[in-house]
Amino acid sequence: MYKKESVETFLKEQSRLYDEPVAESYEEAEEFLEDCMAVEVKTLKEVRRYLDEAGADIEGMTDEELKEASEVFALPSGGYLIVEG
Repeated sequence: MYKKESVETFLKEQSRLYDEPVAESYEEAEEFLEDCMAVEVKTLKEVRRYLDEAGADIEGMTDEELKEASEVFALPSGGYLIVEG
């Protein structure tokens, strides 16, 4: 189960990661996040650790570049949602 803000943020900003919408409603967005095993984390350090462990080439990326990565969605509360496309 994902936080409401994660689902709403993904639904609103999914075009950053996908050329065409993958979800049209809150329910579809939540199901999509579950299917692709999206991850919610609290800090940018956790984002960096997760992507590094997943094998992403993030060496040398600044925090700002990491925040702007298409699979990283900043949440209004300050956390992050990571959706691997």
